[in-house]
Amino acid sequence: MSILFMNASPNKEGNTVRLAKELLSNVKYETLNLIDYKIYAYGQKYDDDQFDEVILKIRQADTIVMGSPLYWHNICGLMRNFLDRCYGPVRQGEFSGKKLYFIMQGASPEQWQLEACEFTMTRFAKLYGFSYKGMITNSQEAQRSAI
Repeated sequence: MSILFMNASPNKEGNTVRLAKELLSNVKYETLNLIDYKIYAYGQKYDDDQFDEVILKIRQADTIVMGSPLYWHNICGLMRNFLDRCYGPVRQGEFSGKKLYFIMQGASPEQWQLEACEFTMTRFAKLYGFSYKGMITNSQEAQRSAI
């Protein structure tokens, strides 16, 4: 089983990564830091866009763990931009059979903020066929959900 952790935090050693390490403590996985890729906004066309490289990594993995810090009451811009870009190039149901976990890390998020993030990720998972395994927001949830 291959596992891909997609880190949308610009901090490669921050709390989002820490939670991923707890969730994935017993397995081998690859980390993809979205900050290292040029992924332009939906509708933009540039020769150096690397969206297809990221999608290829997802296609090659069995389990995807997406991690985002909570910025401005929701999923951070790097992750939001990536999700937006999937619309069109990724076929509905294309990731059927793949598992998806979502790490949402933030300093004392309010319940409505977590619900907004969970809504986005459940819709994303459903549209593209992922088996959604839930959202991890703290160490206890990471340890309970450990892959």
